[in-house]
Amino acid sequence: MPRSVDPTSDSVKQLVARVPPDLPVVMLNLLRFRDQAVYPADKAQPARTGRDAYAEYGRQIQTHLDRVGGKVIWQGEAKHTFIAPQDESWDEVLLVQYPSRDAFLSMLMSPDYQAVTFHRTAALEDARLVVTIRG
Repeated sequence: MPRSVDPTSDSVKQLVARVPPDLPVVMLNLLRFRDQAVYPADKAQPARTGRDAYAEYGRQIQTHLDRVGGKVIWQGEAKHTFIAPQDESWDEVLLVQYPSRDAFLSMLMSPDYQAVTFHRTAALEDARLVVTIRG
């Protein structure tokens, strides 16, 4: 069964329960791209790789990141998974900083942001999004 790469209402509830509302958060994104993006039938898009579809998502969300004070602080190609289950591998790692949990949630709940997330879903074969705070 394919894994979901999109947040669930339960994951949002857990975020609210576990992360204070006003502390800065850094989101650790582990991304595995599809060879070819898989778009829904109602979203006419040119054929593109998963990596290219994710790049389109990144371009389209930049204004949403700016609006809530978020920024990509590191992005890199994953070369080798040193400690992990044998079948686990990633193509890219991103660190995205938000001024607070609530700033992230504000972006996540925005209808304008939600209107472009189909690029992310089409792009990804698998993903992890880990919310971190400074300890």
